[in-house]
Amino acid sequence: MNHIRVENHRLGSGLVESRILQGAALALILAIAMPVRAADERAVKSRVSPVYPEIAKRMKIGGAVKLEATVDAQGKVTDVKTITGNRMLAVAAEDAVRQWKFVPGSTDASVSVEVNFAPPQ
Repeated sequence: MNHIRVENHRLGSGLVESRILQGAALALILAIAMPVRAADERAVKSRVSPVYPEIAKRMKIGGAVKLEATVDAQGKVTDVKTITGNRMLAVAAEDAVRQWKFVPGSTDASVSVEVNFAPPQ
């Protein structure tokens, strides 16, 4: 009977070690990602409103378009891509965000932004 208990103890110990390693790996990933997240906090200096697509107006389509903008150190948007949102609204949102200006920073940054379209009543 002692032999079975020893084997169970080893198995339990292995699971604990595995959990500790998983936790350490997760902590390392989060620690590496934190400086990147801090760069995402670039403030908008000036915004350009999107032109509401006529077809979307007629169809009373509205909602939020989430985008990711690449901003250079001077605050100029160099690239924009849609993450989520209606495709009819996405092009107008991207065109508007390309004209936005951000507060200058020390490096290029990837910034998450959201453009909301209120459907006409």
